[in-house]
Amino acid sequence: MFIDRAIIEVRSGKGGDGMIAFIHEKYRPFGGPSGGNGGRGGSIYLRASNTTTTLVNFRHSKVFKAEDGEKGNIKNQYGRSAKDVYIDVPIGTVIFLEDDHSFLVDLNEEGKTFLIAKGGRGGRGNACFKNSRNKAPKIAENGLPGEKKRIILELKLLADVGIIGLPNAGKSTFISCVSNAKAEIGDYPFTTTVPNLGVTYLEDGSSFVLADMPGLIEGAHEGKGLGLTFLRHIERTKVLIHLVDMSEENPYENYLKIRKELEKYGMNLVDREEIIVASKMDEENASENLKEFEKKVGKEVYPICSITEEGLKKVLCKAKDLLKTAKTYPIYKEEEKEVIYNLDKEEPLFKIVKEKEHLYAIKGERVERTYDLINISTDEGMMRLITYLNKIGVDEALKNAGVEDGDIVKLKEFEFEYFE
Repeated sequence: MFIDRAIIEVRSGKGGDGMIAFIHEKYRPFGGPSGGNGGRGGSIYLRASNTTTTLVNFRHSKVFKAEDGEKGNIKNQYGRSAKDVYIDVPIGTVIFLEDDHSFLVDLNEEGKTFLIAKGGRGGRGNACFKNSRNKAPKIAENGLPGEKKRIILELKLLADVGIIGLPNAGKSTFISCVSNAKAEIGDYPFTTTVPNLGVTYLEDGSSFVLADMPGLIEGAHEGKGLGLTFLRHIERTKVLIHLVDMSEENPYENYLKIRKELEKYGMNLVDREEIIVASKMDEENASENLKEFEKKVGKEVYPICSITEEGLKKVLCKAKDLLKTAKTYPIYKEEEKEVIYNLDKEEPLFKIVKEKEHLYAIKGERVERTYDLINISTDEGMMRLITYLNKIGVDEALKNAGVEDGDIVKLKEFEFEYFE
């Protein structure tokens, strides 16, 4: 089964918590803090692989999880880091975030990998907090949580030449005659419901990959018929072989319909090198229609008859010649993001948000990350959190926001009652 689009969820592992422990041995009764650090949570990578050619494996597997890192242990033993998870996808898969459909990466080369969800860092054990003023700290850090994302996988086939045309224009017959593709052929529209890939070999030893696309109809750029399935897979092609059925009444109008859909879809499809092929020349009135068509189109037209294989070599040789000089159009530009830090306009550590009457929340990426690290299961850990919140000015901000005695203030899942 050919599946070229899938939505999956990835969840990287949480970092292991740091340990609070002290050495109590026969000859070291006061050995000091010995809590080890937690291990790193497993990350999730996407990897382009030639072992699969479709996204059918993701039809039922919707969630991919990495394991959490192990907690730190006594005697300064570090927790074990979790194994990373590698998800193999077909070469040519493009990745987007589901939320805003923003582009992430184009996995267009064998072995290319992309970190899609980073594992959480392990927390530090109490041995890391020992200093000259606090020789027996009862403080440890929690491991940071992993990432959770929903992503879209779209497969865009890797082909040099795309065969396009209206339904029943003879595309499947053409690719069956010139390559090793075994396309379904029938005397009815939409014979091709999925793209067919085939490799053609010329007499001089050269070869290239062709893709036979599902038939295009008017409005395909909006998803009508099999339009998006068709258009998605010719985005990587350099040359288009445009088959126009000469047995139809208005072949020129049919030609213009396809060109119009290419233009509306975008992605520079209308700018690709094009070979115009007059198909079904063995049909009645085909010769007369061809003469009229050539006058209107004003370009070189290659007449063929796939059944007798007449004219096929000329088309393939023309495609080979065009491929030598054809421009490559990248699907998406992968640019390195330049981050500029402006010290004058540094973002605040937190903000106070009134969620409802008598309920306020402390929001902010940096304050929430610090909270995730602090282990508040001990008195010292709780004091560390309170000291941190006072230090960054939370108390003053709550007053300015109009918080009254008895109101509830929360920071993620941690809640407390406010009193001045």
